[in-house]
Amino acid sequence: MDIRGKRVLILGGYGLVGRAVARETLAHQPARLVIASLRKAEAEEAVQQLRAEFPDSPAEIVPAWGDVFLRAEWQRDDVHPRPAVLADPKTRQRLIDDILGSLNDDILEASLLYQLITGTWGNLGGLPAHIVVDCMNTATAVAYQDVYTTARHLKAQIAKPQEAVNWHEEVERLLASLYIPQLVRHIQIFHAAMQRAGTEAYVKVGTSGTGGMGLNIPYTHGEEKPSRVLMSKAAVAGAQTLLTFLMARTPNGPTVVKEIKPTAMIGWKQIGYGPIRRRGKAYPLYDCPPEQAVSIHDPANLAPEGDFGVAQDGVLEAVFINTGENGLFAAGEFAMITALGQMEAVTAEEIAHNVVWEILGGNTGKDVIAALDAATMGPTYRAAYLRETARHRLHQLEETYGESVAFEILGPPRLSKLLFEAYLLKQAYGTLDRLVEISPQEAAQAVEALVRRSPALRQKILSIGIPILLSDGERLLRGPMIKADTAEQGWVDLRPENLARWQTRARRLLAEIQQQTAGDDTSSRYDRIYPAARRWTPDDLRIAVGEWVAWVLNTEEQGFRFKR
Repeated sequence: MDIRGKRVLILGGYGLVGRAVARETLAHQPARLVIASLRKAEAEEAVQQLRAEFPDSPAEIVPAWGDVFLRAEWQRDDVHPRPAVLADPKTRQRLIDDILGSLNDDILEASLLYQLITGTWGNLGGLPAHIVVDCMNTATAVAYQDVYTTARHLKAQIAKPQEAVNWHEEVERLLASLYIPQLVRHIQIFHAAMQRAGTEAYVKVGTSGTGGMGLNIPYTHGEEKPSRVLMSKAAVAGAQTLLTFLMARTPNGPTVVKEIKPTAMIGWKQIGYGPIRRRGKAYPLYDCPPEQAVSIHDPANLAPEGDFGVAQDGVLEAVFINTGENGLFAAGEFAMITALGQMEAVTAEEIAHNVVWEILGGNTGKDVIAALDAATMGPTYRAAYLRETARHRLHQLEETYGESVAFEILGPPRLSKLLFEAYLLKQAYGTLDRLVEISPQEAAQAVEALVRRSPALRQKILSIGIPILLSDGERLLRGPMIKADTAEQGWVDLRPENLARWQTRARRLLAEIQQQTAGDDTSSRYDRIYPAARRWTPDDLRIAVGEWVAWVLNTEEQGFRFKR
């Protein structure tokens, strides 16, 4: 696709890769480039630098900021808002609901991520992003919340007197640090926002979590190699890739969905001399003269932190290489990590070139989603060929033991509801054309009469947790278990208005059969899902339960296999 004249959002735009993507994008003259970062100062610095580098660009370069895992209203200009959100009981509970509750419009539209994509944040003027490039290290942001440390802390609280512990806060902090629910909600919001925004392209710059190295990675946290935190980062990164893979197989989303996954150290931003900072703070200088040495046999002297050493004037200064989000490396560290056989390196500009080239329609061979498409096994000719054999044997057994409709093992309850409703219509009317000839009220009465006089049929439905709503809409037949809260979600619904929906479906299906069997078109143009069309028997309008529900899922609910 063309970038010229499009609105582009770069998440993580302050980082090393984000800025490289911004430079590569500006060469293609977008109408607007939004640089989003965690902190306001970072976003504004990146925008100022890009404006200086591209003074003649027609693009409007705009800063945006905040933690995309939180609500827009919780953001702060220059500090990470998450600690304050977790410290306040009200916002902490709201955050847990945002992560673990069912996604609704309130959660969606309050999300900073949603507002950035749809253009409803700050001064974006309601103009949504045509192209989203995600350069955030999502895996790090999620996994480095470190559920292991939180769990250890919680375990330590158990040993204390119960009245000395605020259990509400302790449990809520643990819930707020769960990795998978956070990632799932993040992807749900991402996808819904891009659907509403009409986003045309989404490219994720992902991570392997270990810089391309294996479980033998020597750069780890603690005595474990690798640490559980680092392995969690890799696991979250892999989970995000698979969710992105599914996003690419979902209709009505971005046409272009790709991921570029660097597997080496990404470098570098700057080489220089000066104060050495970690997480924004310079190392203060300390000394410990030999005469002040402490004994290693005293456990107090081995504490991780304490009043040891002698403070010196100034801070640690040295020659460094700035590797972006990975921080400052000394010359020795850089030589070691980039040596042949170690993590080695890839430049941000190479990553950015691949990102933009994929957006433009080029084939870099580095898109992980395309690689998964090519490497995963899909439906096969053999399985399709043998499908009819299996269905024939099932029908043979049904002639002896009765029809088999649904067990509510495949799930969800809505699927079982649809199958049984179609089955009841088949039992009452037999064919599609007969079904459409009567009124919805007559259909409701006929199907309810069938349910009333058929105990065995009722038992098959009720025993799997699917209740039956009678035609008056006021009374429910049910067993000890109900697997859905509403008729739409999973009750066999005998009300006239629901029977009218089935009649509408039948009319649409009849029209489709007529279209696919009339005339001389015997080509491979149509999928011919329904048996009457597949076999060129337009007069055979018998209701085929499973085939009809599959048709409903494909056509009405858009639940079809997008890539075949």
